[in-house]
Amino acid sequence: MTAPRYDVLGIGNAIVDVIAHAEDDFLVAHGMRKGSMSLIDEDRAEAVYAAMGPAVEISGGSAANTIVGIAGFGARACFVGKVKNDGLGGVFTHDIRAARVAFDTPPAAAGPATARCFIMVTPDGERTMNTYLGAAQDLHPIDIDVDAVAGAAITYLEGYLWDPENAKNAFLKAAEIAHGAGRIVALTLSDAFCVDRWRDEFLHLMRSGTVDLVFANEAELHSLYQTADLDAALAQLRSDVKLAAVTRSEQGCLVVSREETAAVKAVPVQRVVDTTGAGDLFAAGFLVGLARGRSHEESARLGALAAAEVIQHLGARPGVSLAALAGESGLAV
Repeated sequence: MTAPRYDVLGIGNAIVDVIAHAEDDFLVAHGMRKGSMSLIDEDRAEAVYAAMGPAVEISGGSAANTIVGIAGFGARACFVGKVKNDGLGGVFTHDIRAARVAFDTPPAAAGPATARCFIMVTPDGERTMNTYLGAAQDLHPIDIDVDAVAGAAITYLEGYLWDPENAKNAFLKAAEIAHGAGRIVALTLSDAFCVDRWRDEFLHLMRSGTVDLVFANEAELHSLYQTADLDAALAQLRSDVKLAAVTRSEQGCLVVSREETAAVKAVPVQRVVDTTGAGDLFAAGFLVGLARGRSHEESARLGALAAAEVIQHLGARPGVSLAALAGESGLAV
């Protein structure tokens, strides 16, 4: 096997995040379920934008956040996602390349506008998302670069994009290329609502060996196996996939393999400001550790470190050098 060109290549929705503080009353008044992610159309997007308070706009998207975090650790990262050749598409492209991420997916010349996600952050740090997917859903198999995927130690797939048929086919093409090159394929379940919609297909990806590594939080895991019994869900998870990382907020995470389940503590924080991107940055640290040959526990500690950093400020991108932070914590990669 040749040495990898990238540590991790991520495939997901290319989205610009629009982030604002909001009270719980605002969510109720606008029919938003706290802590959820809802898909909206263009009209609803315009209405939410008009009603929300002052906002910060920054390139986002779950897998893109993870990939930027990976680059922040000093690792080699690549992102595949679709934007339109419009203003926000230009913003996304500039931002992700400025983060030292390779991004060469051709923009769409026509069709829906570049995707955007309106994120309401309540005083307790919880985030409620309303997402207009637009051009992000227009990813096709032709957008998958064979050489780039074959040259990545790990290919990381975003569950949020498991919706349009063309994107599913792009995922499957990437997984086949990666496995053909002897590489690892990872999947994040993204959100409990994604699991509700695609439970059988996600389980098939796991049980068929299409994916080797799964990221989930407790809510997603309970939804996947339709049980409130964590131990029962973990036992099933162990039989369905080679490796999984289950995040549990302040309780840390569980790394589940066929041989054992290892618990890793969360990194303490002074104050939770915004939980947006906590799971994305946990995945970044874990994937960097795995790609660089670290143990599962060390990889999880890198993930916990990155997650703790991102929840202490607004937005889903690191506010400091993750490479420096890892070095200070004795986890240099």
